[in-house]
Amino acid sequence: MKFKTKYDKTFRVIISITFIIILVSFLLPLFFESGRKPYNTLIVLSLFILTVGLLLWTLISIQYVFRENHLFVKAGPIRSRIAYEDITKVSPTRQILSGYRLLTSMDAIEIHYHSGLLGSVKVSPREQDRFISELKKRSPHMKVEGFRN
Repeated sequence: MKFKTKYDKTFRVIISITFIIILVSFLLPLFFESGRKPYNTLIVLSLFILTVGLLLWTLISIQYVFRENHLFVKAGPIRSRIAYEDITKVSPTRQILSGYRLLTSMDAIEIHYHSGLLGSVKVSPREQDRFISELKKRSPHMKVEGFRN
């Protein structure tokens, strides 16, 4: 079962500002540098395209997939397998700027688990209630905190 990420206005503003900063950082120097070689321009434009491409790939491809033995969380090249038996707790969070996060919304869920380097991952599925319900079925031992029933 696949769940897509939820995109909200706050995230769209943050990502728009990020793209503007990247655009200005890469392309503005090209207009003020005199006597540059054509290959320098090619290198800068290539790096710009790679940076924007990687960022877009990561943002557009965020998915949360329930597999037989684990929750598969992916965003572009970033992938995590979280075994259901390792999940200890699920709680709502609005702290999206810190920790391990694969999300695009302030309305997020933090999944705590044993095997993670940081101990938790923050996700923002579109259908949050259905996501939590499915997670409860597969990890009946986990605690569910802070959600309205």
